[in-house]
Amino acid sequence: MPLNVIDRGNGTPIVVIPGVQGRWEWMLPAVDALAKRCRVLTFSLADEPTSGGTFDERQGFWNYVNQVREVLDTVGLPRAAICGVSYGGLIAAAFAARHPDRTSCLLLVSAVAPSWKPDTRLKFYLRAPRLLTPVFMVSALRLYKEIAAANQGAIPGVRAGTAHAWRALTHMFSPSRMARRARLVESIDFGGDLLRVIAPTLVVTGEAGLDRVVPVATTLQYAQIWPHARVATLARTGHLGLTTRPTEFASLVVPFAEDADLTRTRRQVV
Repeated sequence: MPLNVIDRGNGTPIVVIPGVQGRWEWMLPAVDALAKRCRVLTFSLADEPTSGGTFDERQGFWNYVNQVREVLDTVGLPRAAICGVSYGGLIAAAFAARHPDRTSCLLLVSAVAPSWKPDTRLKFYLRAPRLLTPVFMVSALRLYKEIAAANQGAIPGVRAGTAHAWRALTHMFSPSRMARRARLVESIDFGGDLLRVIAPTLVVTGEAGLDRVVPVATTLQYAQIWPHARVATLARTGHLGLTTRPTEFASLVVPFAEDADLTRTRRQVV
């Protein structure tokens, strides 16, 4: 089965890596918004049945990093802007460290940092991910506050929340695969690899009071690792900003990617 790459739009290429649930479809509003302004490439993580990818247990987390390279190879691109969302942010950062020549810039969106470890709540779910799935889904109601804030009102918030829930239900996550991905992070040792990343970097967060999944302070650790990184806040959002305010999200990341691509081209000409 060939690698299933979603390839939409034209212009500066941006590879978008999904979060720990592994399905690209959860990011559909952002994919659609990006495709109006650039070429967006995305996929489901390698161990998802619909991805067409392969997963080698011995490589663990690095399967996902290698998958980004395979995506670029599949579509014949030498490099692209690499955008990682939440758990995907850690994948993007690791890719930039291993493949600087293929990373025109790095875009980290509400990303977990290298120091991230499962918190008490997540460890509870990891004990029996399948059994505790109903509890996990009910707990997702805590995201309603940010959905309502992004849509400026209770009724629009309900509509947006329903749309998000529908995407999740029609492209259901695997509790066991999510649990495995969370555990894989605990065994990663980046050493000093990330310190060598020199690609232009944009760190995007929501508002600190609205992100109930990855604390904004955790994502901002990347700005400490890379002093050259720029930081931007997507207002009236928390963890779901790229889907609750997709147009505003695209307006943040596309110009940054275009500028990085143009700067690289100019240097090559000189």
